[in-house]
This record gives sequence, C-alpha cells and structure tokens, in this order.
Amino acid sequence: MPPDGPPKGPAAAPGLAEGGLSAGLSASLSASLSDWLSQRHGWLADLPVTPRIRHVGTVQETGDGVAQIAGLPATRLDELLQFADGTLGMAVQVTPDRVGCILLRADGGIAAGTEVRGTGEILQVPVGDGLLGRVVDPLGAPLDEGGPVAAAGYLPVDRPAPAIVDRELVGEPLMTGLTVVDAMVPLGRGQRELIIGDRKTGKTAVAVDAIINQRDTDVICVYAAVGQKSSSVAQVIEAVRSHGAPERCIFVVAAADATPGAQWIAPYAACSMAEHVRDRGGHALLVIDDLSKHAAAYRQLSLLLRRPPGREAYPGDIFYIHARLLERAARLSAARGGGSLTALPIAETQAGNLSAYIPTNLISITDGQIYLDTKLFYEGQKPAVNVGLSVSRVGARSQAPAMRALARQLRLDYAQFLELETFTRFGGALDRRTAATIAHGRRIRQVLQQPQFGPKPLAEQALLLLAAGEGRLDGLAPAAIDRFAAGLAARLDAAAPRLAARIAAEGALSDQDRAAALQLIDAFVAELAGPATAPEAGDGDR
Repeated sequence: MPPDGPPKGPAAAPGLAEGGLSAGLSASLSASLSDWLSQRHGWLADLPVTPRIRHVGTVQETGDGVAQIAGLPATRLDELLQFADGTLGMAVQVTPDRVGCILLRADGGIAAGTEVRGTGEILQVPVGDGLLGRVVDPLGAPLDEGGPVAAAGYLPVDRPAPAIVDRELVGEPLMTGLTVVDAMVPLGRGQRELIIGDRKTGKTAVAVDAIINQRDTDVICVYAAVGQKSSSVAQVIEAVRSHGAPERCIFVVAAADATPGAQWIAPYAACSMAEHVRDRGGHALLVIDDLSKHAAAYRQLSLLLRRPPGREAYPGDIFYIHARLLERAARLSAARGGGSLTALPIAETQAGNLSAYIPTNLISITDGQIYLDTKLFYEGQKPAVNVGLSVSRVGARSQAPAMRALARQLRLDYAQFLELETFTRFGGALDRRTAATIAHGRRIRQVLQQPQFGPKPLAEQALLLLAAGEGRLDGLAPAAIDRFAAGLAARLDAAAPRLAARIAAEGALSDQDRAAALQLIDAFVAELAGPATAPEAGDGDR
C-alpha cells in the first residue's frame, strides 16, 4: 500500500496554485475590510450624537372640529400639531394637563386614543407669485386643477401689524369703479372700509366690482371666502374670471362645509398672502367675505373649548381677534417700500341692526363703513348704498382732485334732497324751488345707479358727476338718464379721447377740460332729449 500523505511530483502542482490564490484573495479582502472599517469608525467619530425628543400625546376626546389632547406638556400656544393620519391641528388652549386643539381639515380618521405629535412649528402658508390665479384652501393647498402651488416662501398666518412709525398717511385713491362709492365714500390705499348690511343687499357685489376694477391697475386682489356656500364662491370666481383679471387675484376658500378651525384661520392666511405683496413695495386689496361668519366660527370653537361666553355668547376676545387682523392693513412708509394693503371686510346685520355686538365692534375698528340699505335695494337703487349712514374717515384726502372738486357740491345737494324728500312724503303742495331741488336730487340718484360688473373709469365718473352737478340732466327722464350713462363711455372715446386720457393720467379737471366736457355733455343730452323723454312737471318723473 502506498504511504499516506499528499501526492508528490507533478500531480501536486494544481493544489499548490489554488492554495496560493485563496491566500492572496483572503489577504486582499482583509485589507479592504480594514480600510472600510477605519473609514466608518472615522465617520462615526465625527457624527454628533445628541438625544432626540419627540413630543407625543394622545387624543382624549374629539368632535365638531375640536380635539382635547393629553401628554404634550411642552406644547406652545399656536403650535402646529400632526395626528397619526396626517391631519393638522393648531393648539389654541394650553393647560397643565390638556391641550385644546382646533382641526384644520376634516377629522374623519381621528378618535380617542389617536397619537398626536408636536411639530415645534407655528402655522405658515405659502406666499408669492405662484399663488396668482389660483384657488387654495387656508393652508395654501390647491382647490383647483392647476397642480401644486409654486411658493416663493412661507409666512406665519398670524403676524404683528406694522408699527406706527412704519406707516404713512392714506392719501392715494383706490378706485372701486362704483360712482356712489368713489364720489360719496372714497377709499384710499391702506384703508380699512367695512361693507355692512342685511343679507342679500349686494355686499359681495360691491366688493367684487372693486376687484374687477383693479384689472387695469397695479393692485393684487386677495378674496377670502369664510363660511360661504360653495355655489356662491364659484359665482364670485366666475365673475372675476369673466370681467376682471383673475391672473392677478388669489382666492382663499374656507367654505361652509370646512371645519370651524379652517374658517377661523382663512382671513389670517389670506392677509399673510396679501402682506407679501405689500412688503415688497406692491399694492394689495384684501376682501374678507365675511367677518360675521368668521365670528360665528370662532364662537363655536370657543364654546366647544369651554371658554366662558360673553355678550351674545361671543367670547370676550372677539374684538381683539378682529382688531389684530384688520390692523395689519396699512400703507407703509417710503423707508419700508411704500407698499399698501387695503382691507374690505364684509359684515352682515340682522334687520338693519347696526348696534349689534359684531357690527359695533367692526365699525369701531375700521376707518369707515359702506352701509347697504334693504329698502333702497328693493326699490331698485343698486348699489343700495345709504349715503347718510355710510362714511369714510379718511375723507376727500384719498380722492382724485377731479372727483374731490365735483363731489363736494354734489354731496351737499344730495343730502338736501334726501331731507326734503322725507317731508314731501307727507303730501302737500310744493313751491317751485323745492320741486326743482327734488327733481335735481332724483337725477343725482339716477346717476348713482350702476349695473353689476360694470365699474366705470375715472374719466367717465367725472363726466357723469359734472353733468349731474351742473344740472345738465335735469331735463331728462330717468330712462333717458340711463341711456346717457350707458352711452357716455362710447361718446367720450369717439369725440374726446384725449380728454379722457388727460383725466385718467392727471386725475384732475382743468378749466379748459371742464368746458370741453360740458360741450360734449350738452351735445349728447340734446340728442337724448325729446317729447318722448321729457319729464312731467313737478315730481311726476319718479
């Protein structure tokens, strides 16, 4: 038998080769592993190892857009909270053992025991030109079919108002295109003017016409719908798209089916979007439709959070939350860029009661009010602006010089007419002078009527006021005055385009332009006057 042991001679060569290859490969792998381990040890040595704290709590109870949470002791007021299903909420009431949270979206997946995590951040919304022409919710998420919003940045929904030293006097006009407003209740850039009246009196129509009239200006418009029906919001958006410049508007919608929390933060979110325009030196117009429903949503949240009710069951800080919002509207000084944010909040009255809690609050906060009268509305006077109860605390300082000169005497004549008309309703014979005053006042009232979605430029308004103030329309019947107002724009463009351009550019009416305008008016009135349009004697033209 051959001895045991490895084979010798040439047969042993293959085995020796494999052994050498294995040893080389093993050494190479060992060296690579050592290099890899040394690199990883170096990376771990440079990695800062710090503890990470997660604030996690659980829902104790939920319902009606409010959640009570336990286990979040480090939560701060107004902190953004995130639920397990991704729903966002905001902490609005913090106590040692519980956190009261409002839900910003539907709470279908939230129940007792749901995990809640504190984010350590406050609520912010996207801002920038990417929002122009878009319809978004109060969190900035798109509600239209335009895809994701391209945000230039983010701003908190609740920001401090500009300081007094950073503000400038309101003196630059903001034209609404409504003759009765621009002549009787003038608005300035940076002003806060309340639009108030009973439901279905045209409050939103006034605001929408103001938005439409900015189509040829440098003003960016932000419309915030709070608690409105989706169909009503759709009509507003469609009106702006049909008659205005929707590519220069932002629509922030918290409809009636949104959570009370979303309805509450909607005006604040819209205001932050408008402030971004103002802070860059631009001009913005913010319409809030409406603050009565906003107050009702806040009342609902407060009562659910067990806050004590006050007058008309509103919490005591309802004045503060509206003042904090509307104080953000301002015209900034030149050192801050000279931008402006004009606010047109809307409020609803019940049976014309201006002394109710929310109306009196808002009247005292704002710089004036445009009061829409139910009686005037049903009599066909549209816009149904009651010039006796409407006021602009900025006054004529914010009017264009042409409007200021023409509206001063017109306002006095119209006030005198309204007083005399009240007495003539009791009957009795009128002397010639009183009858002439009443007939003149009725022509002024006819001129102040205006169809919806038809805002008028400055030049057309100036000629209308000039014709009414100079008595050039006193010989026309109301139907003929309507034709005069409807055809004046075309006549002005055809006969005196340079006159219209000068008035629009300078905002003033020189003596030469005044004479030319009266000549154009007289020629147009002569065409309209005739046996069929001549008014009856006295006051039979009503």
